[in-house]
Amino acid sequence: MYSEAIHEALSGILKEWLHSGKEENILRARQALETAMKKSTSLPVITVGTSTCGRIAGSLKTLEAVNLYLMERQVKASVIEVGCMGLCSAEPILDVQLPGKARIFFRNVTATRVPRLLDDILHREVPVDDMLGQYRDSKAEPWREVPYLDQLPFFRNQSRQVLKDAGLIDPSSIAEYIATGGYKAYVKAISRYTPAEVCNLVEQSQLRGRAGAGFPAGKKWKTALQTQADRRYIICNAQESDPGAFLDRNLIESNPHKLIEGLAIACYAIGAAKGYICIRSEYRLAIELIRKAIQDARELNLLGENAMQNGFSIELEVKQGPGAFVCGEETALIGNLEGKRGMPQMRPPYPSESGLYKKPTIINNVESLCNVPDIILKGPDWFQSVGTETSKGTKIFALSGKSKLSGLIEVPMGTSLRKIVYDIAGGTVNGVKFKAVLLGGPSGWPLPEKLLDTPVDFEALKSAGAGMGSGGFVVLDESVCMVDMAGFFMDFMQKQSCGKCIPCREGTKRMREILEGISRKPLDHNGHATLERFKGVMQLETIAEVMKDTSLCGLGVNAPNPVLASLRWFRDEFEEHIFDRHCKSGVCRELRSYHIVVDKCTGCSLCAKRCPDNAIIGTELKPFFIVEERCSGCGICNEVCKFGAVKIKS
Repeated sequence: MYSEAIHEALSGILKEWLHSGKEENILRARQALETAMKKSTSLPVITVGTSTCGRIAGSLKTLEAVNLYLMERQVKASVIEVGCMGLCSAEPILDVQLPGKARIFFRNVTATRVPRLLDDILHREVPVDDMLGQYRDSKAEPWREVPYLDQLPFFRNQSRQVLKDAGLIDPSSIAEYIATGGYKAYVKAISRYTPAEVCNLVEQSQLRGRAGAGFPAGKKWKTALQTQADRRYIICNAQESDPGAFLDRNLIESNPHKLIEGLAIACYAIGAAKGYICIRSEYRLAIELIRKAIQDARELNLLGENAMQNGFSIELEVKQGPGAFVCGEETALIGNLEGKRGMPQMRPPYPSESGLYKKPTIINNVESLCNVPDIILKGPDWFQSVGTETSKGTKIFALSGKSKLSGLIEVPMGTSLRKIVYDIAGGTVNGVKFKAVLLGGPSGWPLPEKLLDTPVDFEALKSAGAGMGSGGFVVLDESVCMVDMAGFFMDFMQKQSCGKCIPCREGTKRMREILEGISRKPLDHNGHATLERFKGVMQLETIAEVMKDTSLCGLGVNAPNPVLASLRWFRDEFEEHIFDRHCKSGVCRELRSYHIVVDKCTGCSLCAKRCPDNAIIGTELKPFFIVEERCSGCGICNEVCKFGAVKIKS
């Protein structure tokens, strides 16, 4: 709960936005807020990123070490927890703002490094080894010879609009959000525009849904508004069940009020008195923060009965879901909300006409809704000024895989995939040759190096045989086997299938069996086995076509995508598995072939003793040998050899 002074200051800002709009009055209200929050300029402020990625890296121990340091040395300072600024590979991230100085950020600050780092920085000495950069602030004195964060390649090549406050403000503080201009767009929408005008603004901006096919958000909103009904609903889809995607979680953990503001504007725009945030139950921190944010917004009358005394009511509710992949599909998500099993339904009618409880329902994902406040505040022309002819604004990707840097990035539409891979992500780890980038998670598309100049654009990606997907951006190098990857995703999709329609239920199973078959060592080495394996691969494309044409929902339609794209661009790897019975990446265990380097083998016999297949023979103190016909490719010999004598045949 906030103090009475803070509550009064917050209310003052909102009232000025609502009734006056004069900048001088708003400035005075903000100054009152800063005074009420007692942000003393005489004390250092130490900030630690404690979102999920930071916690995995040990940020809670870092936070504990900071508090212990201050207590033991009796140093007075403010300690604040924030979300993730996007550079997850640098977590735990800690920043310090000394009185009058710019905020300076440090990377990979584990608990053991805290005392030395704080000793240095509190004495105004910058430890170079841990330093990441400083935040550009015209009101603060910069550190000498310290680069600005926006000069680093990771940030320089981004356009951070939705993510601009991520990792900088306290996600649990509505005061900080309002102090940085939060909820101004919401107040503007409800005080200056009718619901139809808000829908028009979103439509004019050409905002497209940031997941799936990219359907125009404004058009969808207008359909719901114009459909006659006594009730309407808004659903924020934050299920995010794709492996490799974490942008919804990160956005909520770093700035939950951004989502609430966008969702509240959407409720007003279509006349919905009720909005739901459907989030997977595993996102415990995000759930905790979003629930607190809703409660704080309700206390300031931003939500609830007669919100902002404007004559309408908005209630937001968090609904925890199972996290099943199929529940991300619109109709399955609605069924889950209604207390039914999450299974897709036939369309039309579409949810915007008949959705939750047969009422008009809008379903948008987190990123789409987080774009709305800036559109209302800055206007549709501003939003259109960024991006391409058919894809406006920015796009957020969850960057992961074999890239040097990983995390959450936001780039203007039209940015090439190559720029993301090499300029932002820094290329591949240890300089291993790049192989592909996977867009869209388990139902996505691996694109080879020759397509890296493809821009981030809905139509351009479609022309390249791919799509925007859910926001996953996985960098793959030569250590990745495309056959194994396709098999992994098909296994995932087969397990996630609801089983309602035969094409998806049986198709995913059969495709998984075929992929497993060509990744397994054949029982015999005659030509018939090779022919059978080859026929299986040929069937993959036929099965995929049937699934795409006849599956009930997007899961079955898109499940074959990784397989088809891998076949199209990496057919040589499939042929190598079939005809040569070899996996050049050394990933497919049953196709591995090991040999012992005679000059390195000391004859210790440890490999022979540990081999479960009795495939290693020899005499102690003399070189040993592997009988390939017996070898199952388990790799135990390679793991136990202390002399590096056991190698995988290339």
